[in-house]
Amino acid sequence: MDMFGMKSSKKSATLLLTAVMSLSLFGCSTGNTTTGNTAQPAGEGNAAAAAEAPNKAAGGKLVLYSAGPQKLADNIVNGFTAMTGIEVEMFQGTTGKILARMEAEKANPVADVVILASLPSAQALKADGLTLPYPEAANADKLNKEWSDADGNYFSSSASALGIVYNSKLVATPPTSWAELATSAWKDKVNIPDPTLSGSALDFITGYLSANGEKGWDLLDAYKANGVAMAGANQEALDPVITGAKSIVAAGVDYMAYSAKAKGEPLDIVYPEEGTVISPRPAAILKSSPNVENAKAFIDYLLSDEAQKLVTDAYLIPGREDIEATNRANVKDIPQLKVDWNWMSEHGDETAARFSETFK
Repeated sequence: MDMFGMKSSKKSATLLLTAVMSLSLFGCSTGNTTTGNTAQPAGEGNAAAAAEAPNKAAGGKLVLYSAGPQKLADNIVNGFTAMTGIEVEMFQGTTGKILARMEAEKANPVADVVILASLPSAQALKADGLTLPYPEAANADKLNKEWSDADGNYFSSSASALGIVYNSKLVATPPTSWAELATSAWKDKVNIPDPTLSGSALDFITGYLSANGEKGWDLLDAYKANGVAMAGANQEALDPVITGAKSIVAAGVDYMAYSAKAKGEPLDIVYPEEGTVISPRPAAILKSSPNVENAKAFIDYLLSDEAQKLVTDAYLIPGREDIEATNRANVKDIPQLKVDWNWMSEHGDETAARFSETFK
């Protein structure tokens, strides 16, 4: 998902602790650690990538904490190592697990760079003074300015959008608005991810409320009355739609739908006409980084042509505005709600709690 600013450091600390408690926040896969990742050739784009992402620190290592998708994270690490010779130790997990690990390690920080699936979490890290600005990053001027920090504290190199994901065998005419999911035609046929487990679902719900005010709860209450089921994190909400046990996921993550469809699953997606939320995926260098030059080289690579192609190959929206995907809808194709990221950041805790209480 554009993917919040804080009123105070206290507010940002609250947000960070909330994220830590949500150990299954949208990321993609369960956490695991890859140490001394073996580099694979990243393809013919290496020379071009090297030209725009200069090798600032040949050799050495980098510790990366990355929210998935795991295959994309692995490909980016392999490409970076092939280009620079820098070995990467990667912890792969959800945003919540990454923040929990950082909290546990705060007395002895380990990570150099974090890639999160939650813009508010990156904003909280900045507000707490935990990020190292790198405004001169290669290609930073080409990024979507609404998704990244003007001072270079975080860079959203990719994004995903939330939509209505449906089983194309069961649904002949998909709904075209969020409100339609509250009608009798879809009674008991719809899942929605749990916002305490899915950062993207929380982005959608807080984004919808920021755009529609308190009356936005009328739609969510109508969903509950119509049998919409809160069904775990993103994959848990999607799986019953793939099998046909349910027909639709509301606020489904689009790259997961595109990827599953490409593998032959009976899925498709529509973006409601009244607009949706695009969730950016920010990367940041930590102020405590033991390998600052290597971390800067990694950010340069992340924003390079080569890495941005890996992003589009994974069915995500590229962070750079001068690059478009050919296998999915681009930003210009997706109607967006006029969301207020600051409001979303400040009201995330209470929104998730109220939603969970309503749908439990």
